[in-house]
Amino acid sequence: MRGLSVTRTDWTRAEIAALFDLPFTELVFRAAEVHRAHHAADQVQLCTLLSIKTGGCPEDCGYCAQSTSANAGVAATKLMDVRAVLQSAAQARDAGSQRFCMGAAWRNPKDRDMPAIVEIVKGVRAMGLETCMTLGMLTPKQSGMLADAGLDYYNHNIDTSPERYAEIITTRTFEERLETLDHVRTAGINVCSGGIVGMGEARSDRVGFIHALATLPSHPESVPINALVPIKGTVLGDMLADTPLAKIDDIEFVRTVAVARLTMPMSMVRLSAGRESMSDATQALCFMAGANSIFTGDRLLTAANAGDDADAALFARLGLTAMQGQEPMRAERTCAAVSA
Repeated sequence: MRGLSVTRTDWTRAEIAALFDLPFTELVFRAAEVHRAHHAADQVQLCTLLSIKTGGCPEDCGYCAQSTSANAGVAATKLMDVRAVLQSAAQARDAGSQRFCMGAAWRNPKDRDMPAIVEIVKGVRAMGLETCMTLGMLTPKQSGMLADAGLDYYNHNIDTSPERYAEIITTRTFEERLETLDHVRTAGINVCSGGIVGMGEARSDRVGFIHALATLPSHPESVPINALVPIKGTVLGDMLADTPLAKIDDIEFVRTVAVARLTMPMSMVRLSAGRESMSDATQALCFMAGANSIFTGDRLLTAANAGDDADAALFARLGLTAMQGQEPMRAERTCAAVSA
């Protein structure tokens, strides 16, 4: 297999499928080697996620409790007051987070929402935190406004493989997801894009999901990998409840992390939703396989999370520390810009 430690955007599905098929210990070993070539093996980035506008989303994403199509008991709220968001950001910074991520349950932000969003970005950045937002689809103008405000990252997940996408979401297309990523990249904002595994998909869909990310013109700087949290009242939560498909096999999840690391060596690979139900051993294998970013705190938008105390205890057991400084891909691009 050629060029495993070199950044490539020409991966084939056959190559990615071959990585998934490797003996587990060999796959994790290769991923660990690539990880250590580009990242500090004992450091994990701490991120905090806050829902700044919850519920009432018109999209019909089958996994999401915030969709108006769901019956999960999530009440719609208005956009949080700027001062309340900044207070939460300060608490996250004091708890050791490096990046503050903010999510709004919108199909797309309205122009009237942008001044408050811009003020939030500027305020969080002034605290010394990296900023990330996920607001749904963006226009080029909105992407430019966020870039001018200093937004560091924009999250827009592709969710699953192109082939399975329409089975999960019908209110927008896979191509529309890619269009927003292009707007963000063109505006000069770093891209955060990943997806969800454990939605009843086949391994071929996990291959297609990784392939779609690894063959973008530039790899996402951050790749969150979520394990589905099947929430009662959502389409997938009700469909998969009490079935063997309700939870992805731990070894298969680690395989997905390892393949993401091998195909996108410079990206930050984040363990996101579903981590609260993973054993310490599974998380340790994920870190060994190249995951180097997590969400801290007790909540992820509307889902539970492991919590700061549990994470601190796990880090102590594993000898891990909170990451400091720039991520490798951002540092590389900063150096390139200075040299130019």
